[in-house]
Amino acid sequence: MVTHSNVKNLVKILIGAAWIDGRIQPEERQYLREIAQAKGLASDPDIKPWLYELVPVQPQECYEWVKEYLGDRPSLEDCENLIEAISGLIYSDGEVATEEARLLTKLQDITKPNESNQPAHTLLLKQIQKLYRRWVEVQN
Repeated sequence: MVTHSNVKNLVKILIGAAWIDGRIQPEERQYLREIAQAKGLASDPDIKPWLYELVPVQPQECYEWVKEYLGDRPSLEDCENLIEAISGLIYSDGEVATEEARLLTKLQDITKPNESNQPAHTLLLKQIQKLYRRWVEVQN
């Protein structure tokens, strides 16, 4: 079930993912603002300082938000949604920074300890592999 809180957390994660390489690219900035607008969060007082780059997001904050969003037992749907959302952001500027790839790897690591949730872990791994393949194709 998608709640306002989950949507807000997802937007925070996307903002954090955009900051993960130390700066927000113009394409990422536009993508984030469009997403925030579409989700009705563009003027949210909690989101606004990050969205309009008044306050930078540290990588550790982004990782903490991911953990909060996924929880102890991430569902298959939550993993799919997160990978899809982050992929959209990453591809908005046409390049995958090392830090962005590292974030996707960390997503895989977050679900790894939860062996009882093997299908979600397997899907997450496949999504990451597909993302890397697309990135390699774009580079050629």
